[in-house]
Amino acid sequence: MFGLPLQDLVFLGVALLGAGIITGLLAGLFGVGGGAVIVPVLYQIFGMVGVPDSVRMHLCVGTSLAIIIPTSISSFRTHMAKGKVLMDVLKVWALPVVTGVLGGSLVAAYAPDYVLKLVFVVVASINAVKLLAGRDNWRFGEQLPGKAGLGLFGLVIGLASSLMGIGGGVISNMFLTMHGVAMHSAVATSAGLGVLISIPGALGYVAAGWSKLALLPPLSLGYVSLLGFLLVAPTSTALAPYGARLAHRTPKRRLEIAFGLFLVLTAARFLWSMIR
Repeated sequence: MFGLPLQDLVFLGVALLGAGIITGLLAGLFGVGGGAVIVPVLYQIFGMVGVPDSVRMHLCVGTSLAIIIPTSISSFRTHMAKGKVLMDVLKVWALPVVTGVLGGSLVAAYAPDYVLKLVFVVVASINAVKLLAGRDNWRFGEQLPGKAGLGLFGLVIGLASSLMGIGGGVISNMFLTMHGVAMHSAVATSAGLGVLISIPGALGYVAAGWSKLALLPPLSLGYVSLLGFLLVAPTSTALAPYGARLAHRTPKRRLEIAFGLFLVLTAARFLWSMIR
């Protein structure tokens, strides 16, 4: 691990606390697990303390997956209690999703940073288009595909989510609702998907980054920053309800536009870092 002067270490801690506040508020406001917000915020912070570009995106993604573990578990338990989770879908998804996540972790061990950025740009841009278009009647079909189709999608979502550092809700919500699933059931099922993705994903990034410890900041376990996890996870979890309350006072269409624009700006930021 590279050393950080005391003042830089203090700055990193304060900045991560701030990231937790921003992440919690935005995650609650936009109704996402937080990964789509955490990764770009961490990217800026780790850049400020000199994390090399070759491992910076990997560290952001791995840390994000660790951060969303407690949120995913808590959310899944809440939705289970309300009986909204489509357990039949989760059972079909379980094996292919975990396989995709572990495959993504393996890719992360060898892939250059632009691969992770490109996945983030593509998925974020697709979701931004749907949000900004505001077309709730867009459909892939009126019912979910069979087990083979669900399994294939599970593999893709596991792979993409582990390369983006998200719990999968951004992708699965779009997939489920565009197959006629009610939003409440889509959100509840996506919470369970977050558990399937975040735990093996974080462990995979610990293993993937173990040989790169010399390039990583203090208190890193592979591509997972323990400092980031300990400071961002509880802070973002505590602040998320305040963002959610604000969301209930904000028109749905305004939220869609705001999150769509956030995703556009984030995609543009990563795209610019790839071509400059």
